[in-house]
Amino acid sequence: MGGGGALDGRIRPLSATQPGFCGVAITCDAGPADNLALFAALDAGEPGDVIVAATGGHLAAAVTGDLLIGMARNCGIAALVTDGAVRDVAGILAVGVPVLCAGVSANSPARNGPGTVGLPIVIGGIAVRAGDIVIGDGDGVAIVPQARAAEVIARLAEVRAAEATLEAKVKSGLRLPESIAAVLASSRVEKLP
Repeated sequence: MGGGGALDGRIRPLSATQPGFCGVAITCDAGPADNLALFAALDAGEPGDVIVAATGGHLAAAVTGDLLIGMARNCGIAALVTDGAVRDVAGILAVGVPVLCAGVSANSPARNGPGTVGLPIVIGGIAVRAGDIVIGDGDGVAIVPQARAAEVIARLAEVRAAEATLEAKVKSGLRLPESIAAVLASSRVEKLP
């Protein structure tokens, strides 16, 4: 996707030991300090879905803890991604569902709403719609819009081949790619005395 699609780097895996994942987004807007919409997303989700929960970046209270994540596991949810905070870190990690978040807070959320499920949201600077593809690993989360999925999948082999070729060259001692060396030697670069 031209180097784009990744959520803001502040949305990170709760632990480096969490497995990677790929699933279909079920979006929810929980708002600040509330998680009623997450429960609605559990009810609406399908096994393999990834809950993508917007809080407006609210970090003063957790949007979820280990019990809701345990319920998510029981529903077959593949992962939870939020721009908010979570709590009960040890318990979440024991559940085994990957959680990517912007922080940790011991404060509890309310369950009052309002909130939405299945509507477009913006999280980590990226617009996400229900049905988009969500891919996460130790580096963070990327969103592939459903409308671009076929295009992205078609380019995967090309991207992987290019990366494998460059990786082999790096292992063999490459200092600069030819394309970069050409730019550095061109009139586009002015060297100061």
